[in-house]
Formats: sequence, structure tokens, C-alpha cells
Amino acid sequence: MHRHPANLFFPELTPKPVCLPFFSGKVSAGFPSPADDYIEKTLDLNELLIQKPAATFFVRAEGESMLGAGIHPNDILVVDRSIEPVPGKIVICALNGELVVKRLKRQAGQWLLGSENPAYPDIVLHEELEMVIWGVVTSVIHPV
Repeated sequence: MHRHPANLFFPELTPKPVCLPFFSGKVSAGFPSPADDYIEKTLDLNELLIQKPAATFFVRAEGESMLGAGIHPNDILVVDRSIEPVPGKIVICALNGELVVKRLKRQAGQWLLGSENPAYPDIVLHEELEMVIWGVVTSVIHPV
């Protein structure tokens, strides 16, 4: 992985497989259930998280405006530049030179960058704002 300014990380174009055991049974988040004691296959995290390596980068989130979307401070976001940024998608964009993560919205003919926390207002896009969408967030890597 190559590190670039602004906490951006780019995956290797030919990532080495990281194959880990993948158990076929599901883990109960409610009541305990009998465990399955066998491995169905292995799982390569590159294959799971990165569909197009040349169009993918990682960025670390900060702030709490996207908590409702499951994005917490210090989470790593997987971003794909090849996906079309349509309303409803969570996007990474440069807004007046600052990187932000927001949900792209369209309401009453107006484009918005929406927060997922009621403590933070949506940003209404207008001509005076310089905005460039860098990509669409496809996954969130969240430590517990």
C-alpha cells in the first residue's frame, strides 16, 4: 500500500492475496446457536473489498457527521473512483479544497451533500462552492 498526503492510501495494483479461513456458519448476534466446526473456503480481503484496484483508494474518516451511516472517526473508507456518483451514494469530495465524506442527495432540483447525524446540517451546493467528487465509498473498515 502506498501512502499519499491527506491520509489517502492506494492499494497495490497487483495485491498479494491474503487468504484467511472463512467459516460457513453465521455468528448469532442474539441468542447462542450451535457452532459449525468446519471451514467452507478461504476469503481474500483484497477480493472482497477491492473490485477495481486501479480505481480504488483508502481514506481515513474523521468527525462524527456520518455516524448514522456507520462511519466513525478513524474508520478507513474504501473508495472506488469508477462508480457513478448518483443520489443516495456516499461520496468523497473536495469541497473548497477540503476532503469531506457525505451522502449525495437531490431534493427539489437542488444538489446537497447530506450528513448522517442531526447535529450536522446538510450542505447545499451552489455556484460559489468549488466541489469535485473523488469517488464513491464502497466499504467501511471499522475497528471494534
